[in-house]
Amino acid sequence: MNNYALTLVLKPDVEEKARKELLESMAKKMGKKEKEEEWGVRDLAYPIKHQRKGYFLHYQFCVEPKDIAPLDKALKLDEDILRYLLVRV
Repeated sequence: MNNYALTLVLKPDVEEKARKELLESMAKKMGKKEKEEEWGVRDLAYPIKHQRKGYFLHYQFCVEPKDIAPLDKALKLDEDILRYLLVRV
C-alpha cells in the first residue's frame, strides 16, 4: 500500500448536503484515511472556471496503487471540483 495526498478545490457555492455526498463517494475510493482537513473557503490566485473563491479540502490516505486510477477518473468527471492535486507521498 502506498501513501497519497489529495487536495481538492470545490466550487464555493456547493450546498453542504451535496458536498458531503461527494466526499462520502470519494472516501469509499480512498481506502484508509490517515488525515482529513477542511480549510474552508479561500480566495484563488486567479479565476478558475469563472470562480474567484474555492472550498479547499486536504486528505492523506493509504491505498493500493491499482485503486488510484478509478479515484483519479472520478475526480476528473465531477463538475463541482474546480481543481485537484493527487500525489504519492
